[in-house]
Amino acid sequence: MITVSNLDVQFGKRVLFQDVNLKFTPGNCYGIIGANGAGKSTFLRVLSGQLEPTRGQVSFGPGERLSILSQDHFAFDEYTVMDTVLMGHNILWGIMAEKNALYEKADFTDADGIRASELEEKFAEMEGWNAESDAASLLSGLGISEDLHYSRMKDLSGKQKVRVLLARALFGKPDNLLLDEPTNDLDLDTVMWLENYLASCEQTVLVVSHDRHFLDSVCTHTADIDFGKFKLFSGNYSFWYESSQLALRQQQQQNKKAEEKKKELEEFIRRFSANVAKSKQTTSRKKMLERLNIEEIEASSRRYPGIIFTPAREPGNQILEVKGLTKSIEGKVLFQDLNFNVEKGDKIVFISHDPRAMTALFQIINGEEQPDSGSYQWGQTITTAYLPLDNAGYFNSDYNLIEWLSQFAADTNEVFLKGFLGRMLFSGEELLKKVSVLSGGEKMRCMISRMMLKDANVLILDTPTNHLDMESIQAFNNTLKTYKGNVLFSSHDHEFIQTVANRVIELTPNGIIDKIIDYDDYITDPLVAELRAKLYL
Repeated sequence: MITVSNLDVQFGKRVLFQDVNLKFTPGNCYGIIGANGAGKSTFLRVLSGQLEPTRGQVSFGPGERLSILSQDHFAFDEYTVMDTVLMGHNILWGIMAEKNALYEKADFTDADGIRASELEEKFAEMEGWNAESDAASLLSGLGISEDLHYSRMKDLSGKQKVRVLLARALFGKPDNLLLDEPTNDLDLDTVMWLENYLASCEQTVLVVSHDRHFLDSVCTHTADIDFGKFKLFSGNYSFWYESSQLALRQQQQQNKKAEEKKKELEEFIRRFSANVAKSKQTTSRKKMLERLNIEEIEASSRRYPGIIFTPAREPGNQILEVKGLTKSIEGKVLFQDLNFNVEKGDKIVFISHDPRAMTALFQIINGEEQPDSGSYQWGQTITTAYLPLDNAGYFNSDYNLIEWLSQFAADTNEVFLKGFLGRMLFSGEELLKKVSVLSGGEKMRCMISRMMLKDANVLILDTPTNHLDMESIQAFNNTLKTYKGNVLFSSHDHEFIQTVANRVIELTPNGIIDKIIDYDDYITDPLVAELRAKLYL
């Protein structure tokens, strides 16, 4: 249990939040949400003791252990993977270290024997003999193969380190668990494993994430930071989003009578509660929404970018034909003899165990890379807009935002460009910022603006939610659901895939799986699972 009392956090004159009084209880998972800069990660740092609050205090249940997901990828470079995970349980690790030191003494005394016996008793009580096998199970579940378990951390890739640090946070079933962006750099299969793991947790869990499906799958409650305040309510992210949008619409209709508003909200809660009960979400611990006070629902202060793709012309019947494409990188086959046709209305997600496969395919069909063999042919009526995985090359200049966007616009009138950038939440002095100093999220919004100017009827998107905040992801997602053209994309965002794609193509070194099916059905189809096992051999 975590209790927060009279908490204020202030940096200089800027008050991040104040008068926070919350209690987080065992058996529940709390999603901490808020716009960029609202203080989500700062709040977790205060709870973990890494940052002193301006006022107030944080307390835990008697004897309870806290575990956090470390953000320092180099802190354990000199340790083995196994030791890094075991160190996540600092009490058990301390017992192991002291016990081993005693046994290594050349002059082992009677007093040492008594102390060793005490330590062995504590070690057994904490099921220390199972520690390595438990750690190995976590590592394997998170995609760290057994041959790496005793490697040095410094020899692992950045993505592998992230998984080890996540195993470290989970190890030993801590009473309180703080996870800041735990799905970063995880593939879809590993995210599903983590969802299932957290869904059965009996501890107190707080999580910050941009992955909406993950929040929906694991969270029983949502803590929303808005207007410098915390508001805690039962339900997951989707409930918060839909209810806040409803409240915003009602706020915009100032003449709506209070009683009509209450009835509309109550009907919404009844419908949403029924949908949750029938959903395929992994968690079975959802707290029912009937405890929600109607007055708790209010419009959010968040701003959503105006992302709208409008094709200049409707695509014809011939979209894209791919014949016999093969591509290898550094001697590893990403895909071979790839054959498929894109049909009118297709919104295709491409997935693979190796994300380089999707990037290579997209680069080939955009003319940026050559295949080892094979060909592709776009239809006569097709115009494309491409969002690459790596956009760094687009921002190596001293242009400000207006100058940068004018390179891609037919209408270079400054008023038009300012209005266009305004819809993407750039305004005032921001418009004069050099593009070379933009954040990752700002660069992505610029790249999306560039795409919108093309009026294309086919969008090619390589992991489009990278670096975007929740509001931009939601806006992007919403517009693609109603987009009239074709979409070819890859993504680690389950919700994004499920709500946009109507066809799944999985790329493997030994062939493809091509199904006209939604993503949830694809990942639960036993015939697909059997085929995947054969193709990845």
